[in-house]
Amino acid sequence: MATTAVFTPRLPTTHSSALPYLPPRFSNSPFSTSLKVSSVSRRYAQFQIKATSESTPDDGGEILAWDAVENKSTVLLYGGGAIVGVWLSATLVGAINSIPLLPKILELVGLGYTGWFVYRYLLFKSSRKELATDIESLKKKIAGTE
Repeated sequence: MATTAVFTPRLPTTHSSALPYLPPRFSNSPFSTSLKVSSVSRRYAQFQIKATSESTPDDGGEILAWDAVENKSTVLLYGGGAIVGVWLSATLVGAINSIPLLPKILELVGLGYTGWFVYRYLLFKSSRKELATDIESLKKKIAGTE
């Protein structure tokens, strides 16, 4: 489907704000104001989209087809395991967060480790080079090229 956008000029406004002008929002609730929606919406229309059938839809854009999966039970098992893992980790974090002093202590530990990491690897040029070579060697180990 090809679409064509027709832009209509915006009406001049008299507001003196540095913010851009936004047209009023309309809702279909019973508590709406007494404005005429049809005339106002035509008056503040930014653009109109017209659909034409000049092109065919693209059918080759699917990322994963369920019919092409050979081990459907394995995929379902991994998906269920992932959901259970997320639920379990959320429960664990909630339990740790409910202990009175532990979240603040863990926050201080994280802040201390961040400070140590910045001092050890990011503050000096030689240590930044060392970190870059460590990262590159790790990339090579993961990719299997080393």
